[in-house]
Amino acid sequence: MKLPAFFEPIVFGLLLTGLMSLVVSGIATWNALGFVAEFTMQWLESWLFAWVVAFPCVLVIAPFVRRITHTVVVRPRTN
Repeated sequence: MKLPAFFEPIVFGLLLTGLMSLVVSGIATWNALGFVAEFTMQWLESWLFAWVVAFPCVLVIAPFVRRITHTVVVRPRTN
């Protein structure tokens, strides 16, 4: 099943925040605990919490970041 194009920014944000929070929470968990027996469970708990926070933040912040990006990047002229 494919979603309408309207949902593209939402799906992009969901996937991006899911993967980034997975990586970052894994690094942070490893840094805090080392590789201990409960590492995987702690990582998954940290990841889920981080994802729940990151996803709505990205939906709110992305338009501002996009505007800032457009002001600092020169686009080639099209004729």
